[in-house]
Amino acid sequence: MMSNQNKAQQPPADMPLVPAQQSMPEITIRALVLGIVLTIILAAANAYLGLKVGQTISASIPAAIISMSVLRFFRNSNVLENTMVQTMASVGEALISGVTFILPALVILHAWDHFYYWQTVVIALLGGILGVLFTIPLRRALLIDKSLRFPEGVAISNVFKASTSKDKTDFVTLTMGGAVGATISLFQTGFQILVDHFNYWVKTATTVFGFGLGLSPALIAAGYIVGTNAALSILLGVMIGWIAGVPILTWAYGIPDMDNAKEIALTMWRLHIRYIGVGTMMVGSLWTLLRLFKPILNSVSASIVSFRKSKTQRKKAEIRTEHDIPINYVFWGILLLLVPVFIFIAGWIIPADAPISQAIRMTLAGLSTFYILIGGFVFCSIAAYFAGLIGSTNAPISGLLVSSVLILCLLILAFFGMRGGIQGKELLGVLLGIGSTIIIGAGLNIASDTMQDLKVGQVVGATPWKQQVMLVVGVIVTAFVMPPILNLLYNAYGIGGVFPHPGMEKAQMLAAPQAGLMAAIAQGVYAHNLEWFTIGIGAMIAVICIFLDETLKRYGTRVPVLAVGMGIYLPLDASVPVIIGGLLAYLVQIKLNKRYPVRTPQNETKIAQHRHRGLLLACGMVAGASVMGVILAIPFTLEQSSDALKIMPHQFHSLAGILSLMVTSLLCVWIYREVMKTKG
Repeated sequence: MMSNQNKAQQPPADMPLVPAQQSMPEITIRALVLGIVLTIILAAANAYLGLKVGQTISASIPAAIISMSVLRFFRNSNVLENTMVQTMASVGEALISGVTFILPALVILHAWDHFYYWQTVVIALLGGILGVLFTIPLRRALLIDKSLRFPEGVAISNVFKASTSKDKTDFVTLTMGGAVGATISLFQTGFQILVDHFNYWVKTATTVFGFGLGLSPALIAAGYIVGTNAALSILLGVMIGWIAGVPILTWAYGIPDMDNAKEIALTMWRLHIRYIGVGTMMVGSLWTLLRLFKPILNSVSASIVSFRKSKTQRKKAEIRTEHDIPINYVFWGILLLLVPVFIFIAGWIIPADAPISQAIRMTLAGLSTFYILIGGFVFCSIAAYFAGLIGSTNAPISGLLVSSVLILCLLILAFFGMRGGIQGKELLGVLLGIGSTIIIGAGLNIASDTMQDLKVGQVVGATPWKQQVMLVVGVIVTAFVMPPILNLLYNAYGIGGVFPHPGMEKAQMLAAPQAGLMAAIAQGVYAHNLEWFTIGIGAMIAVICIFLDETLKRYGTRVPVLAVGMGIYLPLDASVPVIIGGLLAYLVQIKLNKRYPVRTPQNETKIAQHRHRGLLLACGMVAGASVMGVILAIPFTLEQSSDALKIMPHQFHSLAGILSLMVTSLLCVWIYREVMKTKG
């Protein structure tokens, strides 16, 4: 047990690690240098994965751990300095994933024959900085929302807390969780003795039914952190999209010409079900934004009042830990950035030989710029909300991007419809929709990452405006190194079926699945072959979930509509482990209620200790799995294959699935027993 002296030295649970009244060096030369180096390394490490499989490894936790490992050699380093390095370094992964999810669509559409240097730099700079600025008014509104758990932000802050705590129990628990998470990830992703998903689907004469499991330790831990409500809402989405959706839609549309039941299920998901999720998230995003409108307005008002006080009183009107970049700088910064956005769209996105007049060119550029302002803020707000709900790594950013492309392409279609039709201008509409959404996409990922970083800052006691400055510096660094990285990968492997040289190996091609999806959506609008029926079904599901949520919240429970949409939209290997973690947290809570039925102050303290131990274990697992993911990216990139470390023979693949089920079961039992363990 922690001694009384150590207890006295620890701040209360709801107070920052470093009090607002205490000042420490935060932005230092060594922090800037280390942040720049880590930003470049983590951006390069994730570019390959983003283009190959459409997913990246969250860099926040690896950046935090590497930063602590390096800065500990400096005698006077501190936790706030570490926080600044972590904040900046995480931008590399966030920005490169936001750009690689969409920008290759221009190569796939043969609008670009390579990644042009200055165009790519400008896209990354504009989108990244807008993403940072859009989240500043959101910070207060989202960080005070108790329903948002910020699992990755909490994990990072607990890593920092454990490193500074004089009580070694927390550090041991965190390290133990990290070792388990890293080891399982190594055997899953590296050696492939275990698998991170398990599917069982059965094909009948008229339909396909079955289920799949995700077995990622990081996602199970994230589910444990976010808790029961979000997990059950995702489970509802899984039941709608996969348990009911696959059999019903297979029966309605017919079974694709495939022998493998699993491939049939995945095909139905790609062609139909994820569009249901898009419809649910589109309506859910609008509803969530309406719910956030008042808190955001209050947050902006508080920033304006604080700024006015600081001018009239000629001193700081707010405490250090609530000091953002002044709101007037934010507003002016956004407005000034719209000028290069307009110039970029008019001069570089709209082709020079487009069959339109100069007046229509300027009108379309103005429409797209206005959409980036309004739509960008809306989608960045939702992305930031997702970061709090389920974590930035698990947020369905591609679903938001699909919505963004879809809405803008429909606006362009309507514009040309009022001017005599779109005939002959379809490619222009596709390029304009894709090009504008690239800027929004860069902002989306940055907004999601920024909110996690600001949560870390809130917990440890960092100064928000200094974090925001480091985020902008990280965007600038990443933007200038991104084009050479993308061109290097394109010239080495080819992207999305497009090869820079003849005779290249197709098996090594980078599929860029997210960019291919964006191109298909944009083209589908003008070819009139989008899944409007399933999108409409998703919208109806969202309305029902909103009504259900408003009814149940009177009884102390919630059904977040965005979580339901996420359960429909995401593949099972991404959603099911979150459900497992949330249900595990529910079982722990039931056991705690039985063990301590009388809520005395002494029992409340014991319950808090159990919960704290479970949180530390989960945070350690997230940290360990994330670090292992970055480490494994190195041999994968060098060997040009994700099978570089594979030692499990292909004929024993089914054995790997059985072993994974056993290991996951043992993992859940181990977490449960560790959390319920009574010390002393």
